Parts: sequence; C-alpha cells; structure tokens
Amino acid sequence: MPRRTATMLASTLIAVALLCAGILIPVKYAEMSPGPTVNTLGDAGGEPVLEISGRKTYPTSGNLNMTTVRVTGADYRMNLVEALYGWLAHDNVVVPHDTLYPDGQTEEQSTQENAEEFSQSQESAKVAALKQLKIPVTSRVVVATVGKDTPAQDKLHAGDVIKAVDGSPVKEPGDVAKLVTKNRPGDDVVFTVVPAKEAVEAEKAGREPRTTQQITITTTKAKDADRAVVGISAGTDHTFPFTIDINLADVGGPSAGLMFALGIVDKLTPGDMTGGKFVAGTGTIDDDGRVGPIGGISMKLVGARAAGARYFLTPADNCDAASTDIPDGLTLVKVDTIADAAKSLEKIKSGDTAGLPSCPRN
Repeated sequence: MPRRTATMLASTLIAVALLCAGILIPVKYAEMSPGPTVNTLGDAGGEPVLEISGRKTYPTSGNLNMTTVRVTGADYRMNLVEALYGWLAHDNVVVPHDTLYPDGQTEEQSTQENAEEFSQSQESAKVAALKQLKIPVTSRVVVATVGKDTPAQDKLHAGDVIKAVDGSPVKEPGDVAKLVTKNRPGDDVVFTVVPAKEAVEAEKAGREPRTTQQITITTTKAKDADRAVVGISAGTDHTFPFTIDINLADVGGPSAGLMFALGIVDKLTPGDMTGGKFVAGTGTIDDDGRVGPIGGISMKLVGARAAGARYFLTPADNCDAASTDIPDGLTLVKVDTIADAAKSLEKIKSGDTAGLPSCPRN
C-alpha cells in the first residue's frame, strides 16, 4: 500500500475513533437553552392563564409574557461532542452538571422542588398584585412541612395556624424559628395553634376560628448546629377576597412571579397596561412586591425577542449579566419592585420611553 494512502487511511481511522470516543464518553455537563414564552394575559392549553372570578375584570391587550429556560434532565448524560456543540452554539449555555443539580439531586427531586417554588411564586404574585391595588389580603403563619421522625411528627400538621410559641405572638414565619431556638435542645416548647381543619372551616364560613390548642413539644438538637429544633418549617397562608387561578402546566421554578403579578393587576385595572405593546420579562416576587434575580437571563432574552418582544422587564440584580449580549430590537427595563414595573409600563404604553430605567449595554 502506498505510503500516502496508508497515511490517509490511518488519519481517517483516528478521526473515526476520536468521533466515536466523543460520542461514547459522557461528560459532567448540562445544557441550558431558550424555552417557550407564555402571555399571562392570554390562553395556554385552551384556557386562560389567569382566571379571576368574584371580582370585576377588564379587557386587556398586548403581551405580558413570562419566559422560560429549557435544561437537560438530571439523568441525561451529555457526551463530549454535544458539549462542544453547546459551547459553540450562540444561544445555548453548557454548565457543570452540579450547577443545575447540586449534591446529586435526582430528576424527581428537581421536579418536586421546581413545582414547590412555582406554587409559592403564584401565591406571592397574587399577594403582591392585590397589595399593589390596595386590596386587603389576610395572611397567617402556618406549619408548611413536618419532618419525618422529628419531635413535631403527629403533634403538628401541615396547615395548622401558629398563633404563638411559648406565649409570644407569631407574626411572620421567621418568628417561629427565633422563638424555638431561644430554648436548649431537650427543653419543652409550647405551640398555640388553630388546627388546620378548623382553620379551613372558619375561612369557608367567614368567621374567626373557635378552637385553639396548646401543643407541647420536646425539642431536639439540630443536625448542623447546637440549637433547638422541633422539625417543622413555617410558611404563610393567605385568604383572598376573590378567586384567582393560574392555569399553567409543565412550568417550574419561581421566576414567573413578576409577570403573573402584572397580569393580575392588568386584568383588575380599567384600561390595559401595555397599550397593545409586546412586553416580556422575568423575576421572582415576594409578598411585598420586591423583584428578585433569576438564572438563565441571557436565554430568556433570546426567547423573548424570538417571540416578538420589544421590551424586557429585567430584575435589577440581573442587569449586568443581561447587558452583555442584548438581542437586537430588545430594550431592557430595570425593575426593583412591581411598582417600578407598573410605572415603566405606563411609559411604554404612552410611547414616552426616553426616561425608562434601563440596563445599558456593556
């Protein structure tokens, strides 16, 4: 065999071997890419994303789109070729697997966590929207979870309303841990609670609960520190003056909170907020309307612009990252609170956008 032919054959075999190795060898990376966007003022899956009953609503126009990011699953094993392609692709981001799934998190655990965050973001969006409109919302501190094989198991239950700990009134979820940790491990703590069933019945009947209980629990030592715990997490439950349903499946995480809240405000306010403009955005939101940062901002910008957005409501803490590569035709609008966002939407609607708080291009 001529030397040149042999060299070409050897080179081809090496290239094939390298390609096969690249396909077969898994690497510990995951990929993020732009996901779909959904207009919170519109429909999804044949039903309204936001459905309000028991209160007058008003027509809306334009778009207030929430944005998403696609990620490879926890069990997906990317190969070297896919990782290299992802690194070279402009709209995709390849990150270490542990960035998305820390501490060996499974697909099931990730899905559950995202579902819980999504559910909480919906509740906070409702509260923030009604507060923005100065519509009263009743809030109460409740038992959110009870750990298995903990002192509180079978004594406290999810949904129990916590009125006091050791006689001290509880006003916020954080008060519970502060009051419990005033004790030493092994001390008794007395919870004053309204049982979950009684709380639900009282809410349905529009009356104050008639039953409270004193529950004594012996504390134990926390696994990570020398402090007293009983094995519960506290949360906030709300009573709304009318029904607000958010109908959106196959979405997880907390990042749609801001856009849900704005959609609710728009539907409950005479006159539309966007003036028919296409606005997208992202950001977590708390009960007081503060907007927090999210992950995957660059991909959300790409997804929003591809869907037709001209303006993107951007959490202030994401501005620096978002400004590194802004899609052409998209204006970033910096927001810290739902009130900021509402004011910016007024400017966008009027066409007076010169004074919009912006994320300048880097």
